[in-house]
Amino acid sequence: MASSSRRNNPADDNAPRRSVIVTFKAKDKRADTSTDKLEILTQAISSPMQFLDAADMIATAGVEGLQRVASAVGEPEEIGFDVNLYEAPIVSLSLTEAEIKALKGNPNIAAVEDDGLCYALPAEALVFEDQPIVAAETVPIGVSQIKSPAAWGASRGKGIRVAVLDTGIDWTHPDLTANVKGAVSFVPGETAMDGHSHGTHCAGTIGAAINGIGVVGVAPEASLYAVKVLSNSGSGNWSYLIAGLAWCVKNKIRIASMSLGGGGVPVALKTMCDAAFDAGVLLVAAAGNTGATGGAVTFPGKYKKVIAVSAVDSSNVLASFSAHGPEVELCAPGVNVLSTIPGGGYGKKSGTSMACPHVAGAAAVAWGAHRFATNSQIWNLLAQTADNLGVPGWDPNFGYGRVDADQAAGALVPAPTAPMKP
Repeated sequence: MASSSRRNNPADDNAPRRSVIVTFKAKDKRADTSTDKLEILTQAISSPMQFLDAADMIATAGVEGLQRVASAVGEPEEIGFDVNLYEAPIVSLSLTEAEIKALKGNPNIAAVEDDGLCYALPAEALVFEDQPIVAAETVPIGVSQIKSPAAWGASRGKGIRVAVLDTGIDWTHPDLTANVKGAVSFVPGETAMDGHSHGTHCAGTIGAAINGIGVVGVAPEASLYAVKVLSNSGSGNWSYLIAGLAWCVKNKIRIASMSLGGGGVPVALKTMCDAAFDAGVLLVAAAGNTGATGGAVTFPGKYKKVIAVSAVDSSNVLASFSAHGPEVELCAPGVNVLSTIPGGGYGKKSGTSMACPHVAGAAAVAWGAHRFATNSQIWNLLAQTADNLGVPGWDPNFGYGRVDADQAAGALVPAPTAPMKP
């Protein structure tokens, strides 16, 4: 699961280092086809480094076990993530300028790129009005708006694995404890427990359980996995997201919900998203909260193989903060969304971050009703059954329309052809 490099020159330990993402050529296309990529790295660098196999990091199942959840430990500059996939031979680590220069000249390496930051995408702080009654069950407006309750006779998403790539999840929350099946952290020094609130809020929208109290999620029997790629401050490195997606591939996650975004992305992120989608993972991301600054969709939602979700309010009007553009595929409720927060409470958040988990939950409901469908078929089904809100067909504000969980679950067969991104 982990390997370490040795100090070739201890004097280099004090040299400034920066986080980079190294993409290797496919093994059969390297100048050295017999040497493992980590061996190639350790021969070229002098920095002490512990490499963690991102795909093999263990997420412990069960509430008791989650107290001992796997995480990346140590100082961030001493930890590297190895994405051990043929389709995405990527390693992220922190190196000195001299080491970076040496790797850029290595014939086995395709690219050495600077890492960067991605962020949780709420548009405003929590609002604590209109709290659910603890002794009763509240169906949030957004869950009703996409017609989830009408779909529950066909599917509640039972057994469909949904990873929430975010700030973690508070798995002790009474509305989430039954459905959180595992957790893993790719943020060095932090466990997968949510110390922010963003991830727990998104998780509740996807899969808060029907248990007689609190709120209900879109897919109330889905299996939730906390994949922590954003720190408790709400930001994280692109390398953490890449590692988290590799974990999703290895652990047979069906749906990856990414309520995060940013710019300045490395090409390695596209490589990883493509590899994850091609491996069968349905990728759903917030379009971004750039409405006031031009509206461009942020990464990773901008990628072709990722569903970008814009946000509408309860009247089906595009939210003023919502990104829009040619990459938008679907829209969903994202204004004053009521959901779970850490510590057993409830609160409202707004943002395309809140719209994204509505689509991820609807995908889980649809997949529960069409269990032998592929991720492409579920994507097509969501697009073809969406409730059109703009011009007929696709448009840059709403995509193919507001996701409709009932129609997607009730369709007789998964849609055979792909609208996907126009």
